[in-house]
Amino acid sequence: MELRRRDVLAGGATLAATTLLPRTASAQTPRRGGTLALRLWDPPNWDLDQTISYKTHIAHTFTHSRLVKHKAGPGVAPGSLVIEGDLAESWTQPNETTYVFKLRRGVRWHNKPPVNGRELTAEDVRYTVERFLTVKGNANAYMLRSVDKVEAPDKYTVKFTLKEPFAWFLDMLANPMAVAIVAKEVVDKYGDLKPWESVIGTGPWMLDSYRPNIGYTYVRHPAYFVAGQPYIDRVEVTVDEDNASRTASFLAGKYDLGWELPGGIVRSDWLQLRDTLKTKRPNLRVAEFPGNVGNHVSMRVDQKPFSDLRVRQAMSMALDRKALIDTLYEGSGVANPPGVPLALKDWSLPVDQLGDGAKNFAYDPKEAKRLLAAAGYPNGFPATICWTTYGTPIVVDHAQLVVKYFKDVGIDAKLDTKEYGAYISTCFYGKFDSLAFGPQTPFLDGDNYLFGYYYPGEMKNQSHVNDPVVADMLVRQRRTFDVGKRRELIHEAQRYLAKQVYYTTSVGTMYTVVWDGALKNYGPNLGYDYGGRLMAAWLDR
Repeated sequence: MELRRRDVLAGGATLAATTLLPRTASAQTPRRGGTLALRLWDPPNWDLDQTISYKTHIAHTFTHSRLVKHKAGPGVAPGSLVIEGDLAESWTQPNETTYVFKLRRGVRWHNKPPVNGRELTAEDVRYTVERFLTVKGNANAYMLRSVDKVEAPDKYTVKFTLKEPFAWFLDMLANPMAVAIVAKEVVDKYGDLKPWESVIGTGPWMLDSYRPNIGYTYVRHPAYFVAGQPYIDRVEVTVDEDNASRTASFLAGKYDLGWELPGGIVRSDWLQLRDTLKTKRPNLRVAEFPGNVGNHVSMRVDQKPFSDLRVRQAMSMALDRKALIDTLYEGSGVANPPGVPLALKDWSLPVDQLGDGAKNFAYDPKEAKRLLAAAGYPNGFPATICWTTYGTPIVVDHAQLVVKYFKDVGIDAKLDTKEYGAYISTCFYGKFDSLAFGPQTPFLDGDNYLFGYYYPGEMKNQSHVNDPVVADMLVRQRRTFDVGKRRELIHEAQRYLAKQVYYTTSVGTMYTVVWDGALKNYGPNLGYDYGGRLMAAWLDR
């Protein structure tokens, strides 16, 4: 199959160019001012608690704060997710089910009505968490389902009491998908937080304007609680869903970061463009590291034919993962194990360490056909695959190749294309008749990958898995605070899941993250936290 994206790439860059290496920031005084230009996405709405979309979550990292966050900067290795305070100045854990946070004093809301720059208090945090847990339509509420109650004993203290031990609690609070602190007055004024005018936080930038399907603008929050930050005065965001257009714009220097998540360029695009970029943008900085966006085929394991283990094994053996990596990612990708992707190296097992289940990840179409015949499907079976393009050519190519490999062993799978919003509201949550395919949420912890996709009844249990062995493993690791012991439990779960193949796990990419050399004190990492990685950066041009 000829990859479509090649048709839109200009020039004939050779593949032998040397990849540029990232540089750490030199010891220099930060510079105030300037405008950062980004290509991001148009949010389906602006309410963090009313959408699962990364398009909204990324946008809010510029405007909203959390209790804790992941450390950022050029000295942080990609994949390292160290938790540090954001609104929380400090915290203690008196016992396994209690956390007490002391808030920074003098934190100011954006100077917009109805909050008008007033001071943030513990009551704001308490209200936000209560809303997160109770507002109708919040698909991420499960992330804090362990919370029994949240209290504000005084103006600067927040106390969480959990229903049960949950070793990942701080990780959930640090995740940009979870609790960004909002003000009750704003919710009361707008009814919800879907209008762009309701985007009022305590974060480093303020949302100044929004042009649907065109772009939006952030301006510096002058009363931000970190002295001197942010250094960048203005962030101009362009929405551009045409790959040829955004490629041309990047070549012309119109974007300061790569146009794909998390500020990168699709691998094959990068290999085609890098020689041209050496001439057009010689100061470009580059870092490469494994991506945490896994790709898999979900299936209705609660009904035939997918309730038969032999069928699931056959589907996994049908995929030639090495060929997928070579074709989709020019040989630079990862064959992810079930559950936790390799990008989270502290928690994941490579495929060759999966024990008896490793055989299910070997390309073996002959054995796949034998297994299908043994399961009663000697001529295969028809299926539909619910999916969406995500506006990215790589997803299109990936889906078409999956269909090809299935067809090679007799599974006649047809692509059922949905608009992004329709896909997210249905198939992403397991609401499909046969199969679904797509990239999965790039979580920043092992629990979300496992609990969300394998625990019975979870919102994102796309394959409708109901396995008491898995459920027991996942509960036990949640209650294990010793990191080493928890890691062993997760590895045990991955080895078991490799044998059960509840999802047809495919391959993922190596991120190639690029940024303009004028952007100083910046370091790329996994996840949606664009704002967190940019708040201490500055422009030197």
